Amino acid sequence: MTPDKGSPGTLAGLRRIIATLRGPNGCPWDRVQTRQSLAPYLIEEAYEALDALDSGDPANAREELGDLLFEVLIQVQLAEEAGEFTMRDVIRGVSEKLVRRHPHVFGDAVADTPEAVVEQWDELKTQERGGASALAGIPRSLPALARAQAIQRRAARAGFGFQSEDEAWQALAEELDELREARTPAQKREELGDATFALANLARQLDIDAEEALQSTSRGFTGLFDLMEGIVKERGLDLKQTGIGEKLALWEEAKSRRD
Repeated sequence: MTPDKGSPGTLAGLRRIIATLRGPNGCPWDRVQTRQSLAPYLIEEAYEALDALDSGDPANAREELGDLLFEVLIQVQLAEEAGEFTMRDVIRGVSEKLVRRHPHVFGDAVADTPEAVVEQWDELKTQERGGASALAGIPRSLPALARAQAIQRRAARAGFGFQSEDEAWQALAEELDELREARTPAQKREELGDATFALANLARQLDIDAEEALQSTSRGFTGLFDLMEGIVKERGLDLKQTGIGEKLALWEEAKSRRD
């Protein structure tokens, strides 16, 4: 099978390219890949797409979304080769799900606000789970903070959650006290996990995406650290040999240069 040069920029054309890569005369690397071997690339491309969207650069976003689309389509190609499901099955499934979960658009239900839509969505997902746990289906591969908040949101919607910010603040304070009192490595690990989980729960109460907030802080720290390293290099200093007072002064100078 060869790419259809007469239909560039089409989904069908891209699928033919992928089939060719996997075919007998295709790419040696692509031909030996499996669902498991390609899984890390799916995750990596998803994060690269998120970074591109966050950058505000349309050209970069276009490219990275294309890379992510390729990872989705090659997984479908593998499934088709194994006789498991087809692209038509994938499209039919997501189409039916979208219609089913938007009865206020495609049916007679009423949901006039985003909050009402979320409540209706949760009810429909509960019905679809057929009695399974409210926490069923949360991906284990999610970043820890994002997974913690997903668990907490599900639990709260099921009726198990703090009713106020004050309760969340109190729980965080208690967990921090327990962390401070921990002595053994095992205790410290456990209490740090509990404190981080409590902090994520507070973020949920404050309507803050904990994962995004920490990523933003990490990006900010990285940028400031790069600036500070530049200052250190300009002055021929050894950061490891400077005192804490001088380090703080260098940090403040980097902040002033950034501003």
